[in-house]
Amino acid sequence: MPIPDEFLDRKNRIAVVGVSGNPEKWGRRVYEKLKSAGFTVYPLNPRYKKIGNDTCYPDLSSLPEKPDVVMTVVPPDVTEKIAEECKKLGIKRIWMQPGSESGRAVAFCRKNNIKTVTNTCFIVDVLEKR
Repeated sequence: MPIPDEFLDRKNRIAVVGVSGNPEKWGRRVYEKLKSAGFTVYPLNPRYKKIGNDTCYPDLSSLPEKPDVVMTVVPPDVTEKIAEECKKLGIKRIWMQPGSESGRAVAFCRKNNIKTVTNTCFIVDVLEKR
């Protein structure tokens, strides 16, 4: 499935939900790859105050600006809650990394006009193929 260009625009501010303090975990790897690719990216995880030298935010409403894209690297039930938070905040794009998607979250997004990318890894399917 082709990825809409609006998800890959380098001007996008991207919130990565599920960034870990462990550099080997996928949430952290996705976050670091987005940063190194030139995106403005915000780490989200209520367990951390900092990721490296960057402020880590507990939730989407605590970000300094509204993101253009939310990328989830969390269990599916957490993605469902994130989709609901996106609706409340008027965020219109969610990228559900493999393993974080759920049929319920995708259906919720469709019903609420939130565009989604699923079954596609940002690192493997996008960055490594460019």
